[in-house]
Amino acid sequence: MKVFKKCLFLFITVVTGASAQTKQDVKMDKFISTLMQKMTLDEKLGQLNLPGAGDITTGQASSSDIAQKIEAGKIGGLFNIKTVEKIKDVQKIAVEKSRLKIPLIFGMDVIHGYQTVFPIPLGLSCTWDMALIERSARIAAIEASADGINWTFSPMVDISRDARWGRASEGSGEDPYLGSQIAKAMVKGYQGDDLSRNNTILACVKHFALYGAIEAGRDYNTTDMSRLRMYNEYFAPYKAAVDAGAGSVMTSFNEVDGIPASANKWLMTDVLRKQWGFNGMVVTDYTAINEMIEHGLGDLKTVSALALKAGVDMDMVGEGFLTTLKQLLSEGKISQQEIDMACQRILEAKYKLGLFADPYRYCNVKRSKTEIFTPANRKEARSTAAQSFVLLKNDSQILPLKKGGKIALIGPLADAAENMTGTWSVAADFKKSVSLLSGLKSIGGKNTKISYAKGANLTADSALETRSTMFGKSLGRDPRSADVLLKEALAIAQQADVIVAALGESAEMSGESSSRSDITIPQVQKDLLAALLKTGKPVVLVLFTGRPLALKWESENAPSILNVWFGGSEAGDAIADVLFGDVNPSGKLTMTFPQNVGQVPIYYNHKNTGRPLAEGKWFQKFRSNYLDVSNDPLYPFGYGLSYTTFDYSAIKLSDTLLRKGQSIRAEVTVRNTGSRDGQEVVQLYTRDLVGSITRPVKELKGFQKISLKAGESKVVTFTVTDEDLKFYNSDLNYVAEPGAFKLFIGTNSKDVKEVGFTLQ
Repeated sequence: MKVFKKCLFLFITVVTGASAQTKQDVKMDKFISTLMQKMTLDEKLGQLNLPGAGDITTGQASSSDIAQKIEAGKIGGLFNIKTVEKIKDVQKIAVEKSRLKIPLIFGMDVIHGYQTVFPIPLGLSCTWDMALIERSARIAAIEASADGINWTFSPMVDISRDARWGRASEGSGEDPYLGSQIAKAMVKGYQGDDLSRNNTILACVKHFALYGAIEAGRDYNTTDMSRLRMYNEYFAPYKAAVDAGAGSVMTSFNEVDGIPASANKWLMTDVLRKQWGFNGMVVTDYTAINEMIEHGLGDLKTVSALALKAGVDMDMVGEGFLTTLKQLLSEGKISQQEIDMACQRILEAKYKLGLFADPYRYCNVKRSKTEIFTPANRKEARSTAAQSFVLLKNDSQILPLKKGGKIALIGPLADAAENMTGTWSVAADFKKSVSLLSGLKSIGGKNTKISYAKGANLTADSALETRSTMFGKSLGRDPRSADVLLKEALAIAQQADVIVAALGESAEMSGESSSRSDITIPQVQKDLLAALLKTGKPVVLVLFTGRPLALKWESENAPSILNVWFGGSEAGDAIADVLFGDVNPSGKLTMTFPQNVGQVPIYYNHKNTGRPLAEGKWFQKFRSNYLDVSNDPLYPFGYGLSYTTFDYSAIKLSDTLLRKGQSIRAEVTVRNTGSRDGQEVVQLYTRDLVGSITRPVKELKGFQKISLKAGESKVVTFTVTDEDLKFYNSDLNYVAEPGAFKLFIGTNSKDVKEVGFTLQ
């Protein structure tokens, strides 16, 4: 009877929940249907239009260029406008002066935090901590929504294996499994459990699809790959974000199968909507429809029709929909149904955000003054940043530094608060960011003497430095000669106990339209580092970067390297926390670092050739290798050191035979063999040894981030099922094929223990 009652209770709960959901959907459908019956064609087309806000100042919205269009119902939303006061002014026009009083949606590139800026996404991914990543998105949503914004163009989930691409900084690296977990965490953080709450915002998954696979790593360039590769290697994070309930999707600039994404019906309708069940709205990237003219698909009318018929709902900035769809409809080249469907999806997004119930729900002045850049948020950002840093090398345990003594801080990134937030930090107040110089002085305390010299400019090429320091992130180029700057640095270095060299890229050396053909540290900085090393003093290279760099010389010569990416508004304090040992670094790389640019693209989960080079070998004629460099990466995927050390036992399997629908357990004992408490990311990989199509040499299938006190051991257990072994075969069926497998567990993708099992 107890079992019966429990089952009955569960049944009633499920049915009641389903009924409530149905009632909510029915209510929304009825509201939107009634509204759309009142809308003119022009008003429907207006909902499909998403212009940029321009320079609207508080109190002057009604006299701005876009005010008339809003009043006429020709705008569905705006982006790149912030603050409650400005947004409320604009929303007031829409809901008090337009005929149907339809509220606007307000979007912004809230990429890795709002005013409280977290590490760039590539750095954030190196924490391998999904709860922490979700919290960063939750804080970003709270702050952005408190400032009037209800839609973010994030997460960017493009798989990237080419370090030349600047937007690698904006994603989560090279792996589809890890990228999928992060995509889900970000969507959950932004949207929460209830979009109608005024501190959640609509997520927008981008860029659909394959943007990270552009040729030559050159932004906006061509993409070409097989559908097998799409489904098995690139689609997973997009689908994971859709499955997590993302409310919107953004098209990518590149072509897919020869058709630009914004006109690709197979991609936007067949895959996204029919196969994956996405029912949210699709928005283009900035002027993506207009740009299809240059792709060679036709004039603005033609490409606008193609985009609408492909399944695009909202046109960002280009106004192709606004200016051509009415005529296209009269010519019979598009249908009223296609316009109505796009309009409906946009209205549904606004309804789910609660904008029809209260258009000003995101315009609470009190929230804007109490929930943005708070001490609690800054503390979280500082802690998160410290966990994103990756210790690449630490010979002779130079790190952590002792508090006290003399430290020479040298380099163009040493006192560069404006650059700490990295690319895509559009809401940040750079004056409030913490530089490394400030952080070292604050955390080092009064007994630590910090001397500073710039030592070198970012690069010898002043024009390149200008291109690399845009958007208010100048490094204040020093007009003195390189020799003078170097002598000044060496003078303070000679007086120090240890040298901290803050080198690498500036914030805008990565990001959109910041591709690089040379991914080394600029030569003038290399010369500075070489001179500092010649002093014989201990040198710590603090590496700022938005991408994997080719660091072969630095790795061979610098005794200690801490990669700090761009850690956000609290970066300086966070770096000091790690340098002084208050925090033990635990970050692990999510993109492979090459030895040189000629190895790019390089990634761990590659496939074998028919003539593979044996691991650890180089050179062998008539094998797949280079004449001048080994196949090995400089630093492999999943790599990262700690101030302590970890030992892994052999893997124990509960069974060597995995039956369909069942599971096996794989466990290792991990022991902290050092003298400090630390965190370790335990990584599980598999290899399908025989398949109907060729399979990667390794695939990440699980990971756990654990904390171990000095001397402590923990048993780490993974459960493996046939679901973990599935892939898309040549017919694009998602299958697990019986046969022999290898299972690997270790500290990175290269240094692993292994064991075999069979799938029955």
